[in-house]
Parts: sequence; C-alpha cells; structure tokens
Amino acid sequence: MTSARRDEVMGHRATPARRPPPAGAGPLAWVRANLFSSPLNAALTLVGVWITWTAAYAIVDWALVRAVFTGSDGSACAKEGAGACWPFVTAKLDQFIYGRYPAAERWRADLTMALFAAGLAGVMIPGVPRKGWIAAFLLIAFPAIAYVLLTGGHFGLAVVETEMWGGLLVTLVVAVVGIVASFPIALALALGRRSRLPFVRWSSIGFIELVRGVPLITMLFMASVMLPLFLPEGVTFDKLARALIGVALFEGAYLAEVIRGGLQAIPRGQYEAADALGLSYPQKIGLVVMPQALRLVIPGIVNSFIALFKDTSLVLIIGLFDLLGIVQQAVSSDTTWLSPSTPLTGYVFAGFVFWVFCFGMSRYAQRIERRLDEGQHR
Repeated sequence: MTSARRDEVMGHRATPARRPPPAGAGPLAWVRANLFSSPLNAALTLVGVWITWTAAYAIVDWALVRAVFTGSDGSACAKEGAGACWPFVTAKLDQFIYGRYPAAERWRADLTMALFAAGLAGVMIPGVPRKGWIAAFLLIAFPAIAYVLLTGGHFGLAVVETEMWGGLLVTLVVAVVGIVASFPIALALALGRRSRLPFVRWSSIGFIELVRGVPLITMLFMASVMLPLFLPEGVTFDKLARALIGVALFEGAYLAEVIRGGLQAIPRGQYEAADALGLSYPQKIGLVVMPQALRLVIPGIVNSFIALFKDTSLVLIIGLFDLLGIVQQAVSSDTTWLSPSTPLTGYVFAGFVFWVFCFGMSRYAQRIERRLDEGQHR
C-alpha cells in the first residue's frame, strides 16, 4: 500500500508541497536588516560611516602618509606638515623597554620576559600537557628566578638597583606582581566579608571600605613614605617593593568586591549540597562554591586587571619610570629630538603598547567565557 493510500485509509490528508521561504541570509540581507531597517537607523549608519572614515583618514594621513621614517634627530620631523616622527621611537626603543638598565645586562631582562612568556603560553594555550607543573613553575620557581636575574648579586651577576629599571620592564613587573599578589588577597577579603565571625567580617569590611575610599596615588604615597615609619629600625624596603605592596593591597580591595558579587550569585542550595556531602569548609569553598563564583565574574575580574595594568603609569608619582614615564622623560629631556610631532608620536606609541596588552587580556577572557559556557548549553 502506498503512503498516500495509507493516509487516506487512516483519515489523514497529505499536506501540499510549499515553496521554500525566500532566503534571508547573505551580506546584503544582513546590511538591510541591521543597518538600514528604518530611516533613523539608516541616518545613524551614514553618520557613523562618515565619522569612521574621517577618523581613519586622519590617522592614516598622520601615521603613514605624512610620517617621517628616517632621520638621526628632530630636524627631519620639524618640517612643516610632517606627521609622525617614527625615527624618535626607533632611536629610543631600548630606553622605552628597559629604562636605564645597563645595556650589557639587558639579556637578563630579555631572559626573564622570555621565561614568563613561555610559561604563560603553556598555561593559556589549550592542549598543552602538564599545565599543573607549568603553573607551579610560574607561581613558585619563576618569581625567585626573575628576582635573581633582574636584581643580580648572585651567581656572579652584577647588581642592578631598581632605580635603574624603567620602561616596559617596570610596567610588566608592577602589573604582573600586582595581579598575582592581589588575587589571594581578594579571595581572603571576599570570604572574610561573608564570614560569620564578627572580628573577621568587620576587619575585612573596614579594610575594603578604607582602601576603596582613597585613590591609588594615596596608597602609593603611603607605601613609599609611611610604610618605612612602621618598620623596625634598620629594616627597609626597596622603593619598587613598596610600590608593589601598595598596588597589591589596593587592587585586592577592589577585586574582593567583584568576587563577593559572584559568591552572592551562588544559590543557597549549592552550599547545602556541599554540607550534605560532608565536605569541610575549605573543600566546600574550593571545590563547589568558588569555581562557580569565579566563572560568573570573569568580566569583572578582567576589567579590574585591565584597569590595574593602565594604573601602573601612576608609579611615576613616586619616582619610578614606567613606559609612559620613560616616554615623557625622553620627550621633555632630549632636545635632540625636539619637534612639534615628537611628543604626540611618543604618546601614541605608549598608548598602542598599552592597548595591545589590554586588548589581548580582553580577548582571552572572552575565549575563556565561551569555553566555560559550552557546558551550560543543552
């Protein structure tokens, strides 16, 4: 019996074939639906295109068309109508990266950066085996190796005082140490603020509110000037070390509130389920609660880290020359490269370097979010 006859016997009527719906995909359909769906949308699209074109044309004209690419001093960039003075960046590139770090010892800074980049890549790239060992190397062995390499004084290495450090080297040191050191501080403060013990809870609240109520510059001044006053006589800290302490405490207070928001978003049932399994408090927090809380607040954590990376430029206030500080010093002190376009070129270069690092952190965080969200979709 044919299928049509079977449908007649059973009382079913065959549905007549229909033509497929018109195709709504493709670039033109997307443009029509998203950019020109209404007169107001079309007007805003045209205005946005005009603004983008004007800005892009001005940037390309200044950075490439009218730019100067060769020269040994600022005279080549002092011509009327000249654009970016890229020879200035080329001539000062070593200073921008290392500051006043001795040229003969800069291989130590290069080796430190290479070891950190290799370890970070091993942790971040999916599929790399033995991530636990790599993470242990970054958190335990690498800080000691980096300290010995950068400061010297051991294994025949010449001593290089931190006053000689500068440029991108100081920016990375302050940012990396601040991020790594502030995270456990933030975890402790976030858990302490939710503690049932009054002393722990109110101490955490007091510290968080006190630190969040002052700017980072104040924390840097306190760490640089006031911290030595509370130390025993004869005990002192390096200026860079004091700045690192201030940055870590400041970032820890802000990051604690981000993590606390994730802890509050965890349903009460998760705590009760962990208690029902007989887990201890550290097991409940480390295995059940904290992984879920951190996944929820990844955007906030990354936003705090990006803000910290940019705030490293404030260490110039206490006499440490980071990348932006070195650029400013090179622009204002070296009259050889005096020209109308030299300052803007240096600041654009510094801004581009900051943007590369911040954009990289943002994109990697988005990738982590997508990977973690895969298990949430059904």
